[in-house]
Amino acid sequence: MRIGELAARTGASVRALRYYEEQHLLGSERSQSGQRVYSESAVERVWLIQQLYAAGLASRSIEPLMPCVVSGEVTPELLERLRAERNRIDTKIGDMVKTRGKLDSIIDAAAAAAHEGKPCPR
Repeated sequence: MRIGELAARTGASVRALRYYEEQHLLGSERSQSGQRVYSESAVERVWLIQQLYAAGLASRSIEPLMPCVVSGEVTPELLERLRAERNRIDTKIGDMVKTRGKLDSIIDAAAAAAHEGKPCPR
């Protein structure tokens, strides 16, 4: 498939797909006319890249993971890196849950004050 079709199927911009290639996160073949041509598996790979970015991983952290994704190649260093990223995400999730709890308290206090016709508590 061409880059425009991959962009449409994944929701990624053409610019993002080119960036993924520059960062060695995504590969393509070239047609005789020089256009990028992607395999069907590129759709899943782009979704994975987007999820990893959304989780806060930088491209320099994602690139070393790709051999494991593509070929199943695993080293002790890669396992250590994967575990460290998972732990970082777990910490981030815990922080977000705490923040959500605080926000819920503020919402509850503001709703109670509004119901009573009072200003929002500070």
